Amino acid sequence: MSADFVRLEVADDGVATLRLDRPKMNPISFQVQAELRAAAEEASERSDVRAVVLYGGERLFAAGNDVKEMADLSYTDMVDHTTAVQAAVTAVAEIPKPVVAAVTGYALGGGCELTLAADLRFAAPDATFGQPEILLGIIPGAGGTQRLARLIGPSKAKDLIFTGRFVKAEEALAIGLVDRVVEDPYAEALAWARQFTGAAPYALRAAKECIDQGLAGDLAAGLAIERHQFAAVFATEDGRIGMRSFLDNGPGKAEFVGR
Repeated sequence: MSADFVRLEVADDGVATLRLDRPKMNPISFQVQAELRAAAEEASERSDVRAVVLYGGERLFAAGNDVKEMADLSYTDMVDHTTAVQAAVTAVAEIPKPVVAAVTGYALGGGCELTLAADLRFAAPDATFGQPEILLGIIPGAGGTQRLARLIGPSKAKDLIFTGRFVKAEEALAIGLVDRVVEDPYAEALAWARQFTGAAPYALRAAKECIDQGLAGDLAAGLAIERHQFAAVFATEDGRIGMRSFLDNGPGKAEFVGR
């Protein structure tokens, strides 16, 4: 499938930019969702990708799903599409590497849901978030009701989803919807992602899976996942390299090999 609106750009340092580019407002159509899923799967599979930055450009992140495409769909039409709608964002959430969203301008509806799939969110001062689907007589359908509640808590999520109101960057920071407000979120996101160029990728993967999978269950289940992953990283070459380097040279000096 040729990608018309989503690109995966991989730099020499191993940081990939997953770039939305569908003028003017980056509306997320069914085609964009398919391209997002393909790009996320490629980022997951490529060993030269060590971290990923989600980016919609200098003007805005994404103003939402393509309402024109959905307006005349029936219930049965949407039943056929719903799995694909969620699968695109889930594919981003399941990239087994650090993922950070760099948000400028609007991140609304499906755009906001896409930022929720990242591990962190960096926003420009003019960034605006929201789940305004209720104002169209519908609800978020790409994970918004679930990921938003897990991120900021059910009461705050209900406030945003029930009212459909927009949230400016500073309020988003205050309620935990974003992690940093900076003048240039893309540059900040790239700098954050570059930390992992020489990191131990299987340890990062294990840590991310422990957190994400653990949050889906109770504490006992999460601890069981952690026990398994903790033991598993002892089978990696990087684990041996890291511990030996710590004993010989102190922390932070290991040269990992990615195995």
